[in-house]
Amino acid sequence: MTTTTIFTNAKLADGSLRNITVEHGRITAIETAASSTPPGAASPPSIDLSGDLLLPGFVEGHIHLDTSFYGGKWVPHRPCTNGFDVHERVAFQAENMAKAEPMAERARNQLDLCISKGTTQMRSHVMVDGSVGLKSLETILAVREEYQDMIDIQLVAFPQSGILKSPGTPELLDEAIGLGADLVGGLDPASFDRDVNGHLDVVFGVAEKHGVDIDIHLHDAGSMGAFTIEEICDRTVALGMQGHVAVSHAYGLGDLAPDAAKKIAARIARSSVSIMTNAPGNHNFPPVALLRREGVTVFSGSDNIRDSWWPYGDGDMLHRAEIIGYRSGFYTDVELAAAFDIVTAAGAKALRLEGYGIEVGAKADFVSLAAGHVPEAVIAFPTRHKVFKQGRLVAENGRVTR
Repeated sequence: MTTTTIFTNAKLADGSLRNITVEHGRITAIETAASSTPPGAASPPSIDLSGDLLLPGFVEGHIHLDTSFYGGKWVPHRPCTNGFDVHERVAFQAENMAKAEPMAERARNQLDLCISKGTTQMRSHVMVDGSVGLKSLETILAVREEYQDMIDIQLVAFPQSGILKSPGTPELLDEAIGLGADLVGGLDPASFDRDVNGHLDVVFGVAEKHGVDIDIHLHDAGSMGAFTIEEICDRTVALGMQGHVAVSHAYGLGDLAPDAAKKIAARIARSSVSIMTNAPGNHNFPPVALLRREGVTVFSGSDNIRDSWWPYGDGDMLHRAEIIGYRSGFYTDVELAAAFDIVTAAGAKALRLEGYGIEVGAKADFVSLAAGHVPEAVIAFPTRHKVFKQGRLVAENGRVTR
């Protein structure tokens, strides 16, 4: 079985043309495109990338494989009765899920979509609470096994119905880690469970017991959201979990005055808590540029794709980078490169991925596409592209190859 492949004429982000040698799924050499096989040496199989831009596989840092309706029948969006309300959205979701196609089928549809757009690494939140028990997690774990050669997936045990308000959930979160979930999650400790300390006691307790990371949903606005983030930062430092905790959404950071935002950004940076934003259209969202200047790791994800929360989402992390850049007022090449970093290297850092990037020793997980450089890739949505997982073609021009 052939284990070596040379990818020729790959344009790297710095504009140089290189040949990339891949052995056993890892990059073992990066040489000038003029390099050739020594005389008399056997020539391994090669793939000519024809000058296409070669980029590391995209990092989908926040998605929900269990609740998307992508690929199934259209589910009309149902607005909240009096402004955005997490409790009401959760209730709508339960009603819709009861009538949806089988979860495994919907999860596969969503995975095919994301892989076809260049995602090779993913973090998905999966409902684990008193309303569904461990059934959703068991289903998604089986689907993850099916796709293990095409994409790496971290799963977060996510208490969508709350922890303290949903009987049995603390025990279920504990069981979920033993079953195969990689992280423990949380949801709006102040506004949903109305007990910040009690909620965080469970989340950090499970994490500490099993030695796993944390990723907490936080929709709360303004000072309530900021206070909760401060509490999360303090616990992170107290337990020595710097670099192992993420807060997803953190809408409240977008409500703060510049001085207050800068102050809390410095605190987040000191605790090495990562912030996930998908820059949703109907909410304030974290000030990406300010956070990055202060040293905060900001990453991104599609979040919901055609589900009970909104009808949008295409699984394309380059499009997500464009949305973040557009909403953040990013125009220069440096700023567009920052938007790209959020869906690649910064995502890899937040997810603590091993062997990420286009460098010797890294996993051969990459995307080639028709673009002159990174800024163009962010704004042009190139349609001609190939996706490789450990050096093997898994998608081309928007279709999974299998």
